[in-house]
Amino acid sequence: MSELPVISASQLGKIYSDGRREVTVLNQLDLMVSAGEWLAIVGVSGAGKSTLLNLLGGLDVPSAGEVLVAGRSLSALSEDERSRWRNRQLGFVFQMHHLLPEFSALESVAMPARIGGANKRDAEEKAQRLLAILGMGERLGHRPAELSGGERQRVAIARALVNEPACVLMDEPTGNLDPQTAEQVLVAMDALRERQTAFVVVTHDPGIATRMDRQLSLTDGRLEVL
Repeated sequence: MSELPVISASQLGKIYSDGRREVTVLNQLDLMVSAGEWLAIVGVSGAGKSTLLNLLGGLDVPSAGEVLVAGRSLSALSEDERSRWRNRQLGFVFQMHHLLPEFSALESVAMPARIGGANKRDAEEKAQRLLAILGMGERLGHRPAELSGGERQRVAIARALVNEPACVLMDEPTGNLDPQTAEQVLVAMDALRERQTAFVVVTHDPGIATRMDRQLSLTDGRLEVL
């Protein structure tokens, strides 16, 4: 693994206010994720796991501290620069697959590459290779309504990987799947082990957590080693 972390968070804090009181969700949190590392973050509902993931991905702004992605401080970037950096360096997989109904699996996976400037042929060749690795090589032309829940999530994972990001952030990626389908998604993820992409996975699922290289628990706004 590279000594330079792909994600580094230092003294990260997040406070929400409803006008009457303030709620501290994250408190002086530190985290480093190495290239190729698979990391699970677990914790009770409401602990701030999704908030942390949004901060690491530049989808939200911290109240304190700093996040570096591939060596660049997200807070030092403009909104447009941050969007472009996210497209190049990060992939996202959420509990819901968020696939657009009018696009095929191949088109959905190729889309971030097209947005990043790749031509149609190159983007679709990369998408096809990823879908094949994830066991979706025979489903390229199928739209979301023609795919099972597990197949849709595998498309979402391929989409997150198409730009060869430094890190993929996953928020409960099997949360809406039955145990058998979730296991199929996990087996498909295992096929990606040889890549140098890091994975940070927020999960309640011990089946995911035990597959990771490292497990951390988010408690009282800070991370603890399990």
